[in-house]
Amino acid sequence: MNQPQNIRALVPEAMKSRLSRRTFLGGTAALGVGAVLAACSKSPGGGSSSSSSLNIYTWGEYDDPAVLTDFTSAKGPKITLDSYGSNPEMIAKLSAAKGTTGYDICVPTHSSVQQMATGGLLTELDHAKLPNMKNLNAKVVNTPFDPGNKYSVCKDWGSTGYVYDTTVIKRPLTSWADFLDATQKEASGSTSLLEDQGEVAFTYFYANGIEPNTTDPAHIAAYRSFILEKIAPHVQAFESSTNASISSSARTLIHCWNGDARLGILANAEPDKYKFVWPSEGANLWQDNWAIVKGAPHEDAAYEFINYVLDPVVSLKELTYIGYNTGINGVEEAAKKADIKRPDLVFVSDDVMKKLVYSQMTSADGQIIAIYDELKAAAGK
Repeated sequence: MNQPQNIRALVPEAMKSRLSRRTFLGGTAALGVGAVLAACSKSPGGGSSSSSSLNIYTWGEYDDPAVLTDFTSAKGPKITLDSYGSNPEMIAKLSAAKGTTGYDICVPTHSSVQQMATGGLLTELDHAKLPNMKNLNAKVVNTPFDPGNKYSVCKDWGSTGYVYDTTVIKRPLTSWADFLDATQKEASGSTSLLEDQGEVAFTYFYANGIEPNTTDPAHIAAYRSFILEKIAPHVQAFESSTNASISSSARTLIHCWNGDARLGILANAEPDKYKFVWPSEGANLWQDNWAIVKGAPHEDAAYEFINYVLDPVVSLKELTYIGYNTGINGVEEAAKKADIKRPDLVFVSDDVMKKLVYSQMTSADGQIIAIYDELKAAAGK
């Protein structure tokens, strides 16, 4: 591996506090900082860990509490969770501490894995300590962002689309082009966009046949003009979690991640009111990953936990709670056998999968962030 680069280069100042993504998947704003989860129930597996503690730094409300307590019951370590709202926030904290945070596990999104590895923030994994990696589907291993799973293992993955109120928008919507058109028409003043700069930019790039990770100045300029002139006047809100908006029918058109869409629709008193769209042009493919922090004080417990959640039975519990595909072989069949609701919003068809593209950190990120700030300032005016 190359020598660690200056870690400050991984976290531009403009990105540290302003990049965000799906958070609070359970629909609550609990940050859970320092929340210790004691063990009280039984779970598959046996044996005990040599550590009495395990410290996990992850996204808010992103794990089934029962899975965490079951792990403690089976293996011993009591789990402490701290949470963050963005990858840059997580990277900034880990890099500033220089291996002294006390965290054992973190959960970076795919686009951050190599930057963190190069910056010396992640431990190179010993696959011999993760025998349950054999349960992972070929789609989520040996990925372009981490060949050979040198530093990370799939936690879950998903994509982006939107829901629309079929009682207001009578025509069928099937694409990003339709989404942008409806924003200016039937859903004017009743549209929300994700609190995610990249995802908003992707709506325009995909709708116009532009490579989503483009850095072409002409593409960026065209996006800026369109989003500020054509879309901004019609936007009502920006949301990092859309569960509440969907469940309460707060808006006509809602930009969202597939798992959030599922939770919101299931909680709506009229669940057939909203339709989720996998846009025909394609969409962002994201994958969140388990990784072990460099200098982890409880490394053995970290390996034991990651291996534990890669068990098919445990994985199904996680999927049921968070609403995202955990990438385990057979989990789709198991979920359908367990009769989970709306599996179509969890599992991506082969036709949709072919059109999904991993987002990347690029040299245009600063411009995309600046345009997003302009968009928020101009929204609804």
